[in-house]
Amino acid sequence: MNEGELKTIVEALLGYLGLSSATVSISIGHRTVVAVTSEDAGVLLQNKGDGLRALNALARRLVEKKYGEEATNFLIDVNGYHEQQMEVVRANARMLAQRARLFKHEVEMPPMSSYERLVVHELFADDAEIETRSEGEGKFRHIVLAFRGTKTS
Repeated sequence: MNEGELKTIVEALLGYLGLSSATVSISIGHRTVVAVTSEDAGVLLQNKGDGLRALNALARRLVEKKYGEEATNFLIDVNGYHEQQMEVVRANARMLAQRARLFKHEVEMPPMSSYERLVVHELFADDAEIETRSEGEGKFRHIVLAFRGTKTS
């Protein structure tokens, strides 16, 4: 699926929601991000972004049905809400990592989505002192930040 087709699908969904004046742009990187800007997008961001999560789920199902599962590696972000949420996750992870370094022990983060866990794992991928691992099942799956000390060769 190309960018134009994805943009058309998202614009159609936004139109059905009454957000036809929204601006849609697509950036391709590790994950394709469909950035939506609209003054009327508040309805999607109520209740901690429940509408935005529902929009993402619906868009993925439509794309999967038409183009297959491999085409569903995209994220719709409205007015930068998702990126703001990920920055909160990163800041929390950094603070808890400092605690793990200071006390030289493991620190558990609260349960989070698979994407949030991926963001935390990537944040500490090159950190010599902090190791991350996921534990738990289902909605209780979370990250453990473990102090591993400095590596000696």
